[in-house]
Amino acid sequence: MVRVLHNYTVVQQIIMTLKASVVLLIPKLTFTYYLLMIGMKEIFTEKKDMVWPLIRITVVFILSVVLLRVLFYYYVNPYIFLSRDNQPAPFSTESILVGALEIGLIAAVAVIIKFIRMHHLLVQKEKDLVREKLETELKFLRNQINPHFLFNTLNNIYALARRKSDDTADVVVKLSKLLRFMLYESKSRLVKINDEIKMLDDYIELEKIRYNGRLTISFLREVDNENEQLAPLLLITFVENAFKHGASESRFESYIHMELKLQDKMLTFNIENTKEASARNRLSENIGLSNVRRQLELLYSDHSVIVENEDLNFKVNLKINLNSYASI
Repeated sequence: MVRVLHNYTVVQQIIMTLKASVVLLIPKLTFTYYLLMIGMKEIFTEKKDMVWPLIRITVVFILSVVLLRVLFYYYVNPYIFLSRDNQPAPFSTESILVGALEIGLIAAVAVIIKFIRMHHLLVQKEKDLVREKLETELKFLRNQINPHFLFNTLNNIYALARRKSDDTADVVVKLSKLLRFMLYESKSRLVKINDEIKMLDDYIELEKIRYNGRLTISFLREVDNENEQLAPLLLITFVENAFKHGASESRFESYIHMELKLQDKMLTFNIENTKEASARNRLSENIGLSNVRRQLELLYSDHSVIVENEDLNFKVNLKINLNSYASI
């Protein structure tokens, strides 16, 4: 047994303990490094035949225990603790078990930490793959909207150009603003609610040109924070749907009533339009509405879309808790 440590000062005891710990780390780290960097890789890559990897790990473990006892008996005790008095034989059963326990404990902790890190990396990789998949799907859904939106607006400009209307230039300017929003602003994860409303206003102004006086449009808005953030191009589908399947297919006077309310991050958007009775089945769930439903599922965990398809009216009630935005 080593000389009684209370014969030394506290500082001397700390220095002696640190020196001994550093020396004895050599066999402990040797086995731990081999187990983590070589042994575990061999086990995972040779799942069908793990006998030889396990044998090699066992051999390295035994050699590490032997090295630990040799260092302790022939170096640490005589040269650091300056004593060999009453110490057990270097390879007694007790000494071997203590050495094996010390090395095994450190290796076990290292393996547990490695498995935790591997699990964390696998979970993160899975999350990244899911996020990439959802981002790709979201981009696809938004790109489905853009051509349809553009074709409708170009039809408006074509009609004005044929009539040689003085409004043609203004319409082209509005269209350029809309395209700028759709090509650049909409690529952002979120846009200001005020920018989304301006885009809706421009689109409504473009659509009004086609209908002269037979279409009544109202758009009420009550927003407590114009800088509140919203995923882009969610509302335009409902407005476009009202014009395409409502006003454009109606032979008589028609209306589109819209109401947008934002209060304490709770967004409510109601839209109602007249329609022909024959359009009942066609309007129930077209591609545009299915598209926006899927976008909402991807982006907001707390939302609801209620559609009422009556004989002469079509209503949509949308509610979104903006706090429930899921950053993909």
